[in-house]
Amino acid sequence: MEPIKKNKAIPKATAKRIPLYFRYLKTLDQSGIKRIKSNEFSQMIQIPSATIRRDFSHFGELGRSGYGYDVPYLIEVFSEILNTDIEKRIGLIGVGNLGRALMKNNFRRNSNLNIVASFDANSMIIGEKVNDIEVYDIEKLKEIVRKEGITTVIMTVPSDKAQRVMDQVIDSGVTAVLNFAPKRLKVPHHIQVQYIDLTTELQTLIYYDENYNGTDLSVL
Repeated sequence: MEPIKKNKAIPKATAKRIPLYFRYLKTLDQSGIKRIKSNEFSQMIQIPSATIRRDFSHFGELGRSGYGYDVPYLIEVFSEILNTDIEKRIGLIGVGNLGRALMKNNFRRNSNLNIVASFDANSMIIGEKVNDIEVYDIEKLKEIVRKEGITTVIMTVPSDKAQRVMDQVIDSGVTAVLNFAPKRLKVPHHIQVQYIDLTTELQTLIYYDENYNGTDLSVL
C-alpha cells in the first residue's frame, strides 16, 4: 500500500464523514462488491458524488476516472486513517436508559471501540455491572480514567448537569467527548466535543424526507 497523503488541513466535515464511508465500504466488501463509482456510492450513502470525490482527494489519488474506486483498497486506506487496529477505550457517564442501551450494545460491530467503565452519581447503582461494565462513582472519574487508559468519554447526562460533568472530564485528562445533551458547553480549545441532539437529527431527517425524497443528490 502506498503511503497515505497526510493533510492537517482536512476539513472537519470531511473527517466526520470518514467513519461513514468506512462502514459502508465494509458492507460493500462483505457483499462481494470490489469496485464502485462515486455516483453509485452517492446513491448508497446519500452524499453528493462531488463531495465524495472531494473528500477522497484529501488522501491522494484513490480512484481512476472511468474505473471508479477499488473497495478493498479504500477500506485499507480508511482503516489506517481511523487506526482501526488500535483499541479506543471509552468511558460512559450517565447510566440511564440511553447509557444502558449503549453499554449493552458496546459497539459490537466495531471491535476497536470498547466501553470499559461507566460512571454515575446515583449511589443506588454504583457497583452494578451492565454487560460486564462496572458502574463507578463519578467522583472516581479521574482515577479510573488513568487506571483503564480511557481516552474518550460519552456523556448521557441531563443538560443541567452537563457543564459540571464536563468540568470533571476535562480535569480527568480526557480530550474527546461525545455529548448527548444538546446544550453547548464551555470547554478549552484542546477539548474536542461532538454534540448529538436526537430531536434535531430526527427533524432534519423528516425535513429531507418531505422536501428531497427522490432528488438525485449527485447533481446538488
